Amino acid sequence: MATLLHIDSSVFAVGTSSSRTVTEAFRRTWEEQHPGGTVIHRDLAAHPVPHISAPAHSAGFTDPSTHTPEQAAAFAERVRLIEELESADAVLVGAPMYNLTIPSTLKAWLDNVILVGRTAGEVQSLKGTPVTVVASRGGAYGPGSPREGYEYVQNYLSAIFKDFLGADLTFIVPELTMAPADPKMAELVPLFEASRERALDEAATTAKTLARRLAA
Repeated sequence: MATLLHIDSSVFAVGTSSSRTVTEAFRRTWEEQHPGGTVIHRDLAAHPVPHISAPAHSAGFTDPSTHTPEQAAAFAERVRLIEELESADAVLVGAPMYNLTIPSTLKAWLDNVILVGRTAGEVQSLKGTPVTVVASRGGAYGPGSPREGYEYVQNYLSAIFKDFLGADLTFIVPELTMAPADPKMAELVPLFEASRERALDEAATTAKTLARRLAA
C-alpha cells in the first residue's frame, strides 16, 4: 500500500493556519480514498529537525569510513530523514510564506534531505515522486500582481523539488490569507474566500487522483 509523507511547517494550528487547513483537507481525502495506506506526519514547527551543521554537511561529501564520531552522528540523522522521504510514494508539504520565503524549519529539513549523489545530482532517488506543496501567502504574488517580483516560495521550491530532486511537483496556492485580519484588506475578503475554496477543492481533487493512482 502507498505511503504519504505529510510535512507541515506553519507555526499556527489548523483553523488559524491556511496551509495546515489545506494540507489537512488533502490528507483527509487521501485517507478516505486509500484507507489501507500509511501516512507519516512530520510537524516541523512542533518537532524541528537540526539545522545543517559543519559535521553533517561535510559528512555528505566524504567516505563514511572516514567519519569522525561527530560526523557519524550528524550524518545518521540526515540519513534517517532521507530514508523517511525515500519511503514515501507521495509527499505533501505545507509551506506558508514568512517574510517572503519559507519557514526556517522547512529550510532546515530541505538542507538535511538534499544529498548530492543520492537525492540530488545525477542520481535522484526521488525522481518522479509526486510532491504537492501548499504555498499559502498573506497577500497576492502571482503573475501580474504588484508583488510578483517578491515571489520566492514557489520559485525556490520549484528549483529544489523539480530541478534538484526530480520530483513531479504540484502547487496549491491559497492567497490573501491576511485579508480577514487586516482592515486595510477588507475589500479583498471575497477574493480570499474564493482562493481558499479553490485551494480546498484542488487539495481534495489532487489527493483523490494520487490515492487512486498509487492504489492501482
